[in-house]
Amino acid sequence: MPRLLAFDTSTEHLSVAVRHGERLFTHSGAGGAQASSTLIPLILQLLAEAGLELAALDAIAFGRGPGSFTGLRTACSVAQGLAFGAGVPLLPVDTLLAVAEEARHAFGARQVVAVLDARMDQLYAARYDFDGGGALGGADSEPLLLAPEALEVPAGWSLAGNAFAAYGPRLAPAATRHEVLPTATAMLRLAPALLAAGRTVDAAHAWPLYVRDKVAQTTDERAAIKAAALAGPPVANQS
Repeated sequence: MPRLLAFDTSTEHLSVAVRHGERLFTHSGAGGAQASSTLIPLILQLLAEAGLELAALDAIAFGRGPGSFTGLRTACSVAQGLAFGAGVPLLPVDTLLAVAEEARHAFGARQVVAVLDARMDQLYAARYDFDGGGALGGADSEPLLLAPEALEVPAGWSLAGNAFAAYGPRLAPAATRHEVLPTATAMLRLAPALLAAGRTVDAAHAWPLYVRDKVAQTTDERAAIKAAALAGPPVANQS
């Protein structure tokens, strides 16, 4: 079994895990703005508990996105720095695939629409079919950025992710829902198949997957949105 380090900082939750043979060492906690200062000490702590040096790892897996811009940059830069220093290959893992794997593992969901809250009234979403796609879920689509109402969940598929509290009934209300996050342990479960598929990259070629190329509205856009909200819905012409 490969010796692996995995971590994800794509949401407000930080997740780190190390596998050394049959032993698994994990940490989960608050992420967000704290992740940039706490991630490296946590990694070193778990490696020490596992009795592993960085250079002894077969690969370092990290959540490449989509997700929080700051979180993705943190994960990618830490992964690159560790890999450059130790000469270890990197294994970028799509965060939506990790969400789908967590739903498969925890709830037995085999056909999953994975979603993450993208803020700004939007979602990141992708479909994964573990029945038709083996260990990697056979993605039916590239990660998409869309409004909650625009999300389509096929009959019989599950919906998994962290966007339910934010969007409630606007988000496929008839679908079975699983509240899960992209975790480092999910990435470790995915890693053997990803390694077998040749998905490792050199540190110089590891990049975040943003999907959205814009993180905030301009002042004019915010003003227009506020004005529209104050105006309320359009009134039908009764003439």
